[in-house]
Amino acid sequence: MSRPPDMLQGMLDLLILRVLQLESMHGWAIGHRIRQLSDEVLQVQQGSLYPALHKLEEQGWITSTWGESENRRRAKYYALTRAGRRRVAEETAQWERLSAAIALVVRTT
Repeated sequence: MSRPPDMLQGMLDLLILRVLQLESMHGWAIGHRIRQLSDEVLQVQQGSLYPALHKLEEQGWITSTWGESENRRRAKYYALTRAGRRRVAEETAQWERLSAAIALVVRTT
């Protein structure tokens, strides 16, 4: 398997928020879900994931609570806040505009 492409600056926040839009999860599960949903292309390293989760929590877009994981380990679960749901909508709209613009440039011959 080739090395996954580097993630664009700022994309990790959107990916985390989108995954948490589905359900609350602990950190490992968030990274695993991103990998699954991207068909194994995007692999988020813990060294990137946890600082992003901390930043999103500081911004009030997610909240966390301690719970027990499926393998009976203590884990911090993250969930979207109301402000986080608004942020997902804003970030998704920005991404769609940006990706459409990039596609126009890339397809130009």
